[in-house]
Amino acid sequence: MAVLGAVAFMAQLDFFVVNVALDGIGRSFPGVSVASVSWVLSAYAIVFAAVLVPAGRIADHWGRRKVLLSGVGVFTLTSAVAAAAPSLGVLVAARAVQAVGAAMIVPSSLGLLYPSFPKRQHTLVVGLWAGVGAVAASAGPPLGGLLVTLDWRWIFLINVPIGIATLIAGALLLPEVRQPKGAALPGPVSALALLLAVSLLVLATVQGPGWGWADIRTVALFAAAALAAAATVERTLHAKAPVIERQLFASREFTAATVALFLFSAGFAIVLLSTALFMQEVWHFSPLHAGVSIAPAPLASIAFAMNAGTLQIRFGRTAPAVTGTLAMTLAAGYWLMAVHTTPDYWGGMFPGLILVGLAGGLAQAPLFAAAGTLAPERATTGSAVLNMSRQIGSAVGVALLVALTPQATAAGFDHAWSVQGGAGIAAAAALLALRSRHTP
Repeated sequence: MAVLGAVAFMAQLDFFVVNVALDGIGRSFPGVSVASVSWVLSAYAIVFAAVLVPAGRIADHWGRRKVLLSGVGVFTLTSAVAAAAPSLGVLVAARAVQAVGAAMIVPSSLGLLYPSFPKRQHTLVVGLWAGVGAVAASAGPPLGGLLVTLDWRWIFLINVPIGIATLIAGALLLPEVRQPKGAALPGPVSALALLLAVSLLVLATVQGPGWGWADIRTVALFAAAALAAAATVERTLHAKAPVIERQLFASREFTAATVALFLFSAGFAIVLLSTALFMQEVWHFSPLHAGVSIAPAPLASIAFAMNAGTLQIRFGRTAPAVTGTLAMTLAAGYWLMAVHTTPDYWGGMFPGLILVGLAGGLAQAPLFAAAGTLAPERATTGSAVLNMSRQIGSAVGVALLVALTPQATAAGFDHAWSVQGGAGIAAAAALLALRSRHTP
């Protein structure tokens, strides 16, 4: 549990921890534009989202332990390269390859949980694993704010000893699990269509605010993504061995979690970036001050995430998830009423951060645990689909925030928080509409 939780935490943390370091990275490479520096985030987001599902299917065939440890090795090595990057181009390339390692880690780690524990403990351990991911997302900005005060390179360097330790522990402790011999690998057309659909969609979403949503390049990318998505759906429905099997969506809980994770993650990405940016750009906090100020959110997440399995056993998956998504909406509503241009952390920002911590700790664990409703041989692929949904949602949330706050004004953040609130309501509605018709 410690090994699988640690590697999942490391892989998911790196998507969020870099957000507060972009200014420092830009200063390290004089002459580069803000748009160029943003590719340190975008390259990771695009590749991670696109590779998750193919990596999950490959892990089922080649061995989940083998793919997991290979991913940790890739992630650790590229973290060292990123920390020592002499130019922005090298840093962006390292981040892209680092994302491949992360995509190999996340679904494989969940896929290894099921055979490692008796069935009666599955809800508990999957809830704990998913809670670790929730804490990783919330802890990214404050941890990044602390590390960037030393040097932005520490954000990547810190992964190296953790990666080496988990490689050794994983080789000693983790079992090997794979599908029975003779199981078909996913078809290349299906895999390629999914890669193109996800990568083009995230690329269009990331570049849209800069290029303009009506720009011919943005429109062309969205159109190409739609065609690739249609091809992916066609392969899912008719191919003998599609990369995403249609049997996954026979589970209403899994379908609901996939939709809700996309919506919730869009709102949660707005939370994580908007709070840090607001305190730095409007209240003029330093990166360290802003990072420390956000810390109550991950601390509150930990309190709920550590009890995620127990809560699911007591209340089921839907009730905690709906409560969490609506807590994110309440946080947005509170900030709209209480946060103004005059700094007032304790009366303005702090109560909303506690609600955000409650949202992350309550919602994400049961949503990811929906992979447990699938057959054990589909758990890795199911985890990959859920994580892909979250990554696409996060990319959409970041793009919406950038589009709504071009001048980092208080009015722009109000618009972003309104979208955050709507995303929480929509996620709760999806969960309630698609909830299971019976209580097990």
